[in-house]
Amino acid sequence: MDHMNYSSLKISHNHPPKPKVTYYNHTKEQIISFLPFHKPKKCVPIRSSIEKNSSYDTKSSPSLFTNIIDRPLHPSVDPKHVFTGNFAPVDELGPTECPVVDGRLPDSLTGTYIRNGPNPQHMPRGPLHFFEGDGMLHSVQLSKGRAIYTNRHVKTYKYKLERDAGCQIFPNMLSGIYGIADIIQCVAAVARVLMGHINLKKGFGLANTSLAFFSSKLLALGESDLPYIINSTREGDVETVGRWDFDEALFASMTAHPKTDMTTKETFAFKFSPVFSPHLTFFRFDANGIKQKDVPILSINRPTFIHDFAITKRFAIFSETQLAVSAANVMLGKGMPTVFVPEKIPRIGIILKYATSDAEMKWFNVPGFNAMHVFNAWENGDDEIVLMATTATSIENLFHKIDMVHFSLEKVRINLRTGHVFRNILSTRNLELGSINSSYIGKKNRYVFMGVGKEIPKMEGVVKILRTQLLWRGAIICSKK
Repeated sequence: MDHMNYSSLKISHNHPPKPKVTYYNHTKEQIISFLPFHKPKKCVPIRSSIEKNSSYDTKSSPSLFTNIIDRPLHPSVDPKHVFTGNFAPVDELGPTECPVVDGRLPDSLTGTYIRNGPNPQHMPRGPLHFFEGDGMLHSVQLSKGRAIYTNRHVKTYKYKLERDAGCQIFPNMLSGIYGIADIIQCVAAVARVLMGHINLKKGFGLANTSLAFFSSKLLALGESDLPYIINSTREGDVETVGRWDFDEALFASMTAHPKTDMTTKETFAFKFSPVFSPHLTFFRFDANGIKQKDVPILSINRPTFIHDFAITKRFAIFSETQLAVSAANVMLGKGMPTVFVPEKIPRIGIILKYATSDAEMKWFNVPGFNAMHVFNAWENGDDEIVLMATTATSIENLFHKIDMVHFSLEKVRINLRTGHVFRNILSTRNLELGSINSSYIGKKNRYVFMGVGKEIPKMEGVVKILRTQLLWRGAIICSKK
């Protein structure tokens, strides 16, 4: 049997000022063997309309007129470059039985695995970043030794409008504005809103980022919109029930990574505003999905890219990175709205879960800690909080050259009484997109399952990280041959 060898990666870290932050590293990793991966006999058809060559051609010299009207696209936002290979759009496929190519499925293995991800309905001429493809659900239903696969687009308001129009209508704001052609598309979209052809109250998001289950509902989420309720049928199909606006108690959007306290059955979440203050608003839902009062986080005075957060028994924890949002970038046609602020010091904010204002929110500077996904947090006694997250080096490349970004798994300990922060690198492998047993959210957990990235977002395996008394160990449980 084959197995994969990994070499250690040397990563430079910003040395924080003493004595506030201390680095230490206790890492021991073990690789175990695995069965080779077998390619299925049948593949989902890929649209043949995707061209092989990118429109971003460094050898050509477009005219000045062309550069102004329709500028060549950077590969990171060129749809013909981004959505190719494994990421090429696929057509919808109804419930289809999958032949077992090796071994057998136990009759007792029953359940459904569902994931979502970007899958553009229409390939635009203009920019389209990987994060902005229309959400598609992929489902595998297991029952009585059989596997039924299906994939369906999430039927968002945006998807249905563009399906009926037969072309793209909404501008891709995260992808940015680069030329007059992009500006014209934005003006046309605004005109449609003013004429009543587009109702922004019905949403304009993608539902392509994650899935969550709370208040007895399965939800497809994307942070630019509200959740969409999803239903899995007995026949193995997946359906979009509709957009959940919580009886109009929540407007516009919420995070794609809400956290449910399995003890109280409450779900905690936040929404991000890239333009207007407050830029971060924290809130919760009771066990019945009824939204409670907003808590504006006014101590964030600049729109900062915050994608994920964590909860413990008493607290909610937010990580502020060196990525900020600049509306001026879009208005001036300078590309994407995200900018890197090198002089900014990343920090972690901690607030009581049931706070009514951010008056008691505490912030801790953590130089060099740019967390993207936070997998868990828990309290170690009355004074210490432990946080597990991936931190990104070269975060300035996150949106344009993500393959140059390295993600390391870290444990951060914060002493609420002294203000001291300690960081421990758990693994120097390129690890991201992790998951834990949801029953342990906010509690001390033992395992983390993470994707092993050779070039993010492409993954080449899954690693199981085990916490022992003194250290964390990683073992490969499956991998690409």
